[in-house]
Amino acid sequence: MLTPRDPLTWTPRRIAVAGTSGAGKTTLADRLAERLDCPRVELDSLFHGPDWTPRDSFTDDVDRFTSGDRWVIEHQYREVRPLIAARADTLLWLDYPDWLSVQRLVRRTVRRRLTRAELWNGNREGPLREFFTEEDHIIRWGIRTRGRLRPVIPTVEEQHPQLHVVRFRWPREVEAWLGRLS
Repeated sequence: MLTPRDPLTWTPRRIAVAGTSGAGKTTLADRLAERLDCPRVELDSLFHGPDWTPRDSFTDDVDRFTSGDRWVIEHQYREVRPLIAARADTLLWLDYPDWLSVQRLVRRTVRRRLTRAELWNGNREGPLREFFTEEDHIIRWGIRTRGRLRPVIPTVEEQHPQLHVVRFRWPREVEAWLGRLS
């Protein structure tokens, strides 16, 4: 596993961004796509249909998108992680402290709710009070699942030797790495 200080000895072309909810996967993926001028899709937009219903075409859509030569996508959703990892050449792992990811998740959720931002396919964040009543409220889910990714990424790296896995512990490390990315 690489650190952000290791030299870039390859040209990232198919990039997956991993991290817990709130870590900043979408933000980093957007920045990478812009910097590298390559296609980008938000995985949540492929998964969530209207009224938060999972879309039947999800796996096929991910398959179609990742069959290209260059792209950036999040590495999430258990059912498509193997497909993404098999086709990626770079996996960027945002392995931030739990307190930081949870803080970012809460801030993002509150902002989206207060602005009534449309997310994917007409969906919006539910009422904040549902944090107390809904077990799968995004903040509760993010807190409950925050440690699940730590054993997954080393296994992905073992199973996919073509992957350059870079582990970031702090946002400043991402900034330094992006500064070195041509």
